[in-house]
Formats: sequence, C-alpha cells, structure tokens
Amino acid sequence: MRWQGRRQSDNVEDQRGEGGGGFPGGIGQGGGFRFPGGGMRTARGGGFSGIVILAAIFLFLKFCTSIDPMQILVDSGGGGGQLVPGQSQAPSGDTSVKNNDQMTQFVRTVLAETEDVWSGIFQAEGQTYPAPTMVLFSGQVRSACGFASAASGPFYCPGDKKLYIDLSFYDELDKKFGASGDFAQAYVLAHEVGHHIQNLIGVLPKFNAMRQNMSEADSNAMSVRVELQADCFAGIWGHFTKQKGILEAGDLEEALNAAQQIGDDTLQRKMQGYVVPESFNHGTSAQRANWFKRGFDSGKLESCDTFSGNI
Repeated sequence: MRWQGRRQSDNVEDQRGEGGGGFPGGIGQGGGFRFPGGGMRTARGGGFSGIVILAAIFLFLKFCTSIDPMQILVDSGGGGGQLVPGQSQAPSGDTSVKNNDQMTQFVRTVLAETEDVWSGIFQAEGQTYPAPTMVLFSGQVRSACGFASAASGPFYCPGDKKLYIDLSFYDELDKKFGASGDFAQAYVLAHEVGHHIQNLIGVLPKFNAMRQNMSEADSNAMSVRVELQADCFAGIWGHFTKQKGILEAGDLEEALNAAQQIGDDTLQRKMQGYVVPESFNHGTSAQRANWFKRGFDSGKLESCDTFSGNI
C-alpha cells in the first residue's frame, strides 16, 4: 500500500501502558464483535435501506415464524425508509498518540481512509457519517462491552462505538496465521469498521436483541452472516481505496489470503485437527474470501446482502 504521507485520523485513543485487568472479550463475552484470535451509490436503489430491510426480514422470518427465508427470493432493490445512523458527530475526545511509531502511523492512516470512504457513501445517502474511535491498547483493556485481552484479537464494541486493537496482533497475524502484508493488516481494521457500519444501520442492534432467545446453533449461524457482511463492507472500502491508486500489486492477494487464513474451518483444522461446522461463527475460509471479494469488485452496498439466500 502507498499509505505514507497521507492523512492520519485524529479519532484515536492511545491507552497503551495504562494496564487494566479482566477477561477476554469477543462475540460471546461482553457483546463485542471481534476479528478471530462506479460511484458511491447506484441509481437502482438498494443501499443502506435495502440492507436494513433485508436483515429485518430475514431475522423475522427465521426466528419469529415457521417460514424458511432461505427458500424465498428477497427483492434486494427495494426502497424503504431512510438510514438513521445514530450519532451525528464524530468523537471528539483526546486524540493524542503517545508513540508516533510507524505502525501507529499506519493504523491511523488506514482509519482515516475508512473515514473518507464511508463519509462519501453516507453523504450519497444524504447522511453524515459518525466515525468510530480506535483505541490502541496493550495487554488488556476495559470497554463498554466489558474487559478484553490481547488474546481476544481486535474487536468492535457497539456500546461505545469504538474499535479496539493491540498492535501486537499484527505479529500474530503474520507468524501464527501466515497472513503478512500491509493490506492484510488494513483488512483487519476495515473489517472492524464494517461492524461499526452494521451498528449504525441497525444490523447489530437487531442481532444482539434477537440472539438472546436463539439456540446456540441459530446464534452461530446468524453470527456467520453478520461477520461475512463485515468482510464485504471491508471489501467495499478496498474497492474505493484501489480507485485512489493507493494499492500496489499483490495487495488484494494479501487481503484474500488473510481472509482465508482466519476462516473457521482453517482455524479449527490447525487447532484441533477437525472441523465442527455447527460451531462456526465467522464463516469458512472460502466464504470470507468470497464476500470480501464481492465488496471489493462491486463497491456497492447491495452486493453485501448476506441475510438472504445461501452464503
């Protein structure tokens, strides 16, 4: 990536070295959403409203009626109400960064690039994008979703609209998962920002409310669809980043490799030698790479409907 010399985000809280304590976070612990261990808008409709409607329809049919939504062709071009993205202003807290090292500069630059892309998409929908805050921590951290440790990996907390990352995760991404490269690292942040988008358009609140009454199997199945949509949203960011001329040869392959390396099936084979599909909650390697590529190729929100049909 040609990221040097570009704008760096001020929506950063550096809590490294401040200590903490507690237990790992993650999807099932504290409510966070984690990363494991053309034009901005088409004239045909769809967009945020279509995704919210599709998500609501799928959740209602799946868990409140006897109808199987997988057998129904949902119209992804429908209109509907406007997006209500929650807060109207970006966070304005302490944005000082203690350590101006290269990795800190990198993640601040990537965050700034996500702000630019999603601000443009929201503007095309007549909305203002409320950017998330990125919290840098070391070891462990307290969030509105509870305590988390570096072992939990990067995560997004809907409760405070912040994404959290211990930058040592990038060493693990390279050495443990075999996913190296700066665009692979950028994909990690773009995925968490994808969860922020889901929070703003109502997908995460609906999922968090409904999974309280779901079986573990149903919750896992819906979690996979939520995670794959975040991958697709990360791909949309990649699409517009490519249009800016920031990407270099091999960058897309880095992101696709990262998506494949952290698929549930690949991780389970590495850790236990076999897979348990009903326990998947992020998606298979093929699914994660496929949905990222969908967003990357199209740059369109309607391409990221993971809530209807097969995934």
